[in-house]
Amino acid sequence: MEIYHKKTARGWAFLWGGIALGSLLVAALFTHGFGLLSPQSAAGGETPLLLHKGDQIIIPEGSPLRERLTVMPAAAEAVSAKLVLPGIVESDPARTAAVLTPLGGRVIELKVALGERVAAGQVLALIDSPDLAQAFEENDKAAANFELTGKTLERQRAQYKIGATADRDLDQARSDHAQATAEYMRTRARLKAIGAPAVPTDSQHLLAVRSPLDGGITTLSIAPGNMINDPTQPIMTVADLSTVWVTALVPEKDVGGLARGQAADVTLSAYPGQILHGKVLFVSDVFDADSHRVKLRIPFANPRYNLKPNMYATVTLFEAQQSRVVLPTSALLMNNDRTSVFVATAPWTFERRTVEPQMDEGPSVVIRSGVTAGEQVVVKGGILLND
Repeated sequence: MEIYHKKTARGWAFLWGGIALGSLLVAALFTHGFGLLSPQSAAGGETPLLLHKGDQIIIPEGSPLRERLTVMPAAAEAVSAKLVLPGIVESDPARTAAVLTPLGGRVIELKVALGERVAAGQVLALIDSPDLAQAFEENDKAAANFELTGKTLERQRAQYKIGATADRDLDQARSDHAQATAEYMRTRARLKAIGAPAVPTDSQHLLAVRSPLDGGITTLSIAPGNMINDPTQPIMTVADLSTVWVTALVPEKDVGGLARGQAADVTLSAYPGQILHGKVLFVSDVFDADSHRVKLRIPFANPRYNLKPNMYATVTLFEAQQSRVVLPTSALLMNNDRTSVFVATAPWTFERRTVEPQMDEGPSVVIRSGVTAGEQVVVKGGILLND
């Protein structure tokens, strides 16, 4: 997980630019000012600037470098681990509904517009549906058959009591009435699922599509006159945006520090200077197949509806403070494509140590690995040892 200290990280280019400029200045200094202090000057009897012994660099007594190097112990400070991620505002899936028509037909009237807020049960559109008229007709037939078989069953029971009918006729009447009852219940259930009124109206062919929840119309894909042939295709979307989610995708290398309830700050370019404080509500159990990242979501109340889906956001996740090594940025040296420092292994004896810093704009930097607290590190003049 990336570690930030004191300020938000911005400084790889800043730090490397400073290191490169320092290298050029020191090279010029050696060329024009310290030419007499080179290691080769030892051949003339002068004290050598420095000596190499394997991987160690020794500064002999009398070398001018001793006056130009500043060595201090690596300090440990309590710093907060932070992970900065790009994010996006999304509607809460549990508060978002795709509106489907239970039957096909032609759109007669559209009652709402894109962006309009609606209430649960409000009529959104009217559809002229022959299938609805057929459903009412089937229900009428089932109701009539239910009533007829009920009367037949009562007559058969009366006849049976006086011995005027056989058991078989009574059993048949019971079976017919049971089947009629089941069919009537089925047609009534279908009308209820469609959303048709229990009592038939004069406009039995008009289907009213109603909102499943309170919210706003976020997508709209029909217009008056459109023919709906596929009831499985949504005609619009209703989303309750009084609560929204900010979603971020976390790289695999940073997944280990994620936890539900973790503190998070969110900023949006639409509202500069405003910081939203929240907590992680959801961390996915699986990686996204396309990005190979883990999705997390942070909920926020949105009473003014100023957080709009698809807004870009910056998510900063926080962990508990940890003790980390912190060094002045002047201690860092550029060594090919790696960052290194010089660590004292004995008095005036140094070795190069590759470190993993978290680049940060400012006078100090957090070291994630390579140096332990208390080790003596060259914090000034180390560029003179960087051959």
